[in-house]
Amino acid sequence: MVRIRVLVVDDHRIFAESLAAALAAEPDVDVSAAGSGPAALRCLERAAAEGRRFDVLLVDADLGGNAPGARPAAVPVQDGNEDGLVDGISLVVGVRSAQPGVRTVVLAEKDDPRRAALALQAGACGWVAKDCSLSRLLTVIRGVLRDETHLPPALLTGVLRELTAARKHRTESERLVESLTPREREVLRCMVAGLGRKAVAERLFLSPHTVRTHMQNVLGKLGVHSTLAAVALARRAGVGPADLAGDVVERGGQLA
Repeated sequence: MVRIRVLVVDDHRIFAESLAAALAAEPDVDVSAAGSGPAALRCLERAAAEGRRFDVLLVDADLGGNAPGARPAAVPVQDGNEDGLVDGISLVVGVRSAQPGVRTVVLAEKDDPRRAALALQAGACGWVAKDCSLSRLLTVIRGVLRDETHLPPALLTGVLRELTAARKHRTESERLVESLTPREREVLRCMVAGLGRKAVAERLFLSPHTVRTHMQNVLGKLGVHSTLAAVALARRAGVGPADLAGDVVERGGQLA
């Protein structure tokens, strides 16, 4: 029997452990739980190093206490999160960059077309209500492993509207990215890859102070106030992540 390895990430410990216990009752599911974004990243890295990668990540949409409208937390980094915070959408971005084979599903308290669209653009394969049945959640888990995308039917129209609006903003995003210097574009690609200042400095042979200045310039030229917003704009413009194994990669003409 092929077993599905699932990691539940939710900072409400009782919910995370209860859901993990329910999923573990399935004969083909192995499940673990993590109570924060940084803990999830460590768990993913440890599992990969041991040759037992997770297949599916179930992520709380409000991980880290980020309610709708709250300022996003920092994007996760592979060399240790410098800010100690990783929100749900940031975690999806980081996992997609670091371990693209892992499918992510966002668990939400309520339906929100805008946030669901952001989750899909970040790389999530599904958006599921926390009050759905266990059988429904298992259907989604097995479905995303077949490369399916799952959304509640009531959200489809709203999500399509949000994605259409995002495409309209793409030209403006491309114009803003083109205003960056070559070095700033390199830094932006590293940001898209989820790298923090220290890792960017090592990769580009710069001092952390210089990298900090470049990051501030990138945010200013793009007209955003957070790393997560800069990454979202970059992905809309078709800027891909730095290839951590080699050259920088740009996926021109592709809506992420």
